[in-house]
Amino acid sequence: MSQEQPNNPLHGITLEKMLIQLQEHYGWEGLDAEIQINCFYNNPSIKSSLKFLRRTQWARDKVEELYIRTFCE
Repeated sequence: MSQEQPNNPLHGITLEKMLIQLQEHYGWEGLDAEIQINCFYNNPSIKSSLKFLRRTQWARDKVEELYIRTFCE
């Protein structure tokens, strides 16, 4: 099954897993510095950030782009 999308670096990675890895790598302050989204600045948590990112496509796109730059290149 992993062969279905061999050119997609995000295949099989959930938004939650992505966010946890980014938070562990950058911390909340680092995430806010990289992507200026209020959910990373104002009382950040995985749960509240996931809720926002699932509703806001432009923010999710920025998180996915940062994940690819950080862990897939």
